[in-house]
Amino acid sequence: MLWFAALILASANFIAVLDMTIANVSVSNIAGGLGASTSQGTWVITSYAVAEAITVPLTGWLAARFGPVRVFVTAMAMFGVFSALCGLSNSLGMLVFARICQGLAGGPLMPLSQTLLLRIFPKEKAPAAIGLWSMTTLVAPVLGPILGGYLCDEYSWPWIFNINVPIALACAFIAWKLLRRYEEPLVRNPIDRVGLLLLIVWVGALQLLLDEGKNLDWFGSDEIVALAVVAAIGFAAFMIWELHEKHPIVDLRVFRHRGFSVSVLTISVTFAAFFGINVLTPLWLQSYMGYTATEAGLATSWTGVFAVLVAPLAAGLSAKVDPRRLVFGGVTLIGLVTLWRMHATTDMDFWTIAVPLMVMGLGLPFFFVPTTGLAMASVDEAEMAGAAGLMNFLRTLSGAFATSLVTTYWEDLTTLKHAELVGLADADGSVRAVLESTGAHGEALLQTLDQLVQGQSVMLATTEIFGLLGVVFLLAATLIWLAPKPTRVIDPAAGGGH
Repeated sequence: MLWFAALILASANFIAVLDMTIANVSVSNIAGGLGASTSQGTWVITSYAVAEAITVPLTGWLAARFGPVRVFVTAMAMFGVFSALCGLSNSLGMLVFARICQGLAGGPLMPLSQTLLLRIFPKEKAPAAIGLWSMTTLVAPVLGPILGGYLCDEYSWPWIFNINVPIALACAFIAWKLLRRYEEPLVRNPIDRVGLLLLIVWVGALQLLLDEGKNLDWFGSDEIVALAVVAAIGFAAFMIWELHEKHPIVDLRVFRHRGFSVSVLTISVTFAAFFGINVLTPLWLQSYMGYTATEAGLATSWTGVFAVLVAPLAAGLSAKVDPRRLVFGGVTLIGLVTLWRMHATTDMDFWTIAVPLMVMGLGLPFFFVPTTGLAMASVDEAEMAGAAGLMNFLRTLSGAFATSLVTTYWEDLTTLKHAELVGLADADGSVRAVLESTGAHGEALLQTLDQLVQGQSVMLATTEIFGLLGVVFLLAATLIWLAPKPTRVIDPAAGGGH
């Protein structure tokens, strides 16, 4: 019965994380279906991300005021209802509104599924439960684009939202039946209205800046500069207010625990690099290696498959071995594999691309399971929901930040490499001679030459970014040693899981 409850909680986390990426490959289909431009269609992704980013750090306050089980079940049911509304949308405005509501409901699902797992499991089984939860967090962003691409290709775009409806409603019903006995007494603190307003302002401005920066030429645009100023001032005001407010909407005092702060820093840096690679690999495969969305998804899905296979081992070891050693080993392995991928070439076959991704999957559980456990074991029982919310928020934000940074840098680097190669390409005229012998002349010959140069430019830019991200992983691996040696394994909250 305990594992059935764990499966329900992990499923809730899975669909909330899945919906961050499932629409990524479907934007053009959605925009076409609703008579909007592709750039307008990206609001389908942005609106969800902004709404979710705002409610994730509010989870601790919501759980204390209304009860964690009640908030979880309500959020789950609302997620299903708004998913149905997304599928029924007949205009872009209606879809964006439904996605905002879906994001607001999805935000608390991630941290609360984690907090409730720790509450219902006895402490000796807690690492295994966290292992199951962690895998859904790592596998969902990889599966999102594959599932999105498949449903759009085979059926139609509303199905990427409709599939959530039965899962969400069933999970909400079963979760209430199984978990309501774990509900806690409510803490009726007054609402920190100023903190809430400042949170919405700075998180909204920052998320919009990250999502729209590439389209608007970053700081060459007045709009982006204005968003950056609003985000910076809003963040500073938010920090000052929350640290002095008696009943803050987001309890920043959990950062006084060094184990929590270091774990969250390690998770954020590693997740940023992991997300960067996750975004770059399918982009490169689809744009320049001739892969379809489904084929690119299959190549990258090997990371998730191997991560799931190793997760039970990582969970078992987390309870017995110093988690800092596991994290260091796991993240170092991911870093070395990323550096290995610098040897990528344009004539690689499917398995040459997939094998390093499989090995990377072996390292992921040894990073994610122990860091999550170490972070949660470092805070007081009463702070768990708030700490989980903050950890998920910073992880999500670092992923969004890395996505914008990596895609922009990749395009700029490709242009730079192209300019360098044009001067060096075919200096002796041998390629031109071969092309002419096949009957290519004039414009056709120049186009073919340019395609060859562009392919190599992209490859050079891609491998250079792999190298940079590999170094980021290796630096992130060393950060975990700043955490103190843990003195306890995560205890479930009082009264739970026996």
